[in-house]
Amino acid sequence: MPDLLHISASPRGEDSQSLRLAATFLDTYRTVHPSAEIDEWDLWDGSLPAFGPAAARAKMTVFGGGTPQGEEGEAWRAAGEAFARFDAADRILFSVPMWNSGVPYVLKQFIDVVSQPGLVFGVDPVTGYQHLLAGRGKRAAVIYTSAVWAPGLGPEFGADFQAPFFTGWLNWTGIDDVAEIRFHPTLTGDTEEAFRIAHETARDVAKAF
Repeated sequence: MPDLLHISASPRGEDSQSLRLAATFLDTYRTVHPSAEIDEWDLWDGSLPAFGPAAARAKMTVFGGGTPQGEEGEAWRAAGEAFARFDAADRILFSVPMWNSGVPYVLKQFIDVVSQPGLVFGVDPVTGYQHLLAGRGKRAAVIYTSAVWAPGLGPEFGADFQAPFFTGWLNWTGIDDVAEIRFHPTLTGDTEEAFRIAHETARDVAKAF
């Protein structure tokens, strides 16, 4: 089992600010925990299964108390394997750039694949959702970056459906110990200073993680 899982939603490689911040975080984490095993999961590497018609039918079969078979069974097993990789580590770092006020579609795909009944959640007809990852000591650190939108700017610079959606999803799973690392330099801000502060925050969060 890995000590830390890094899930990246950025496809930009060396040009990605979120991945640069992740590198600072991971370098610091390795310094503090030199024997730590770190799993790097690039969501763009083709390993994330699709969640299409067969998977959707499988999910509803499970909801109904059945066992998915055939094509549905294969889709359900693929989703379960993705969840198992996500669930294997108690410390998870996410790199999340802002795309069109929200998150990259591949991260939404990841959420749709792993958010399954009996794995991430249950439903009680009286009390509602059961958060199945709660109480297990899981912690998350999330790197949020954007180039145009930033806190304090008006709606003409966009809106933030990035952090409320993703941190909200983490809390819904039962992971409520969430640290945020933010880089929002804006088009006219002091990029170098924002960069310095963000990397300092990344190091501080990694030391305590």
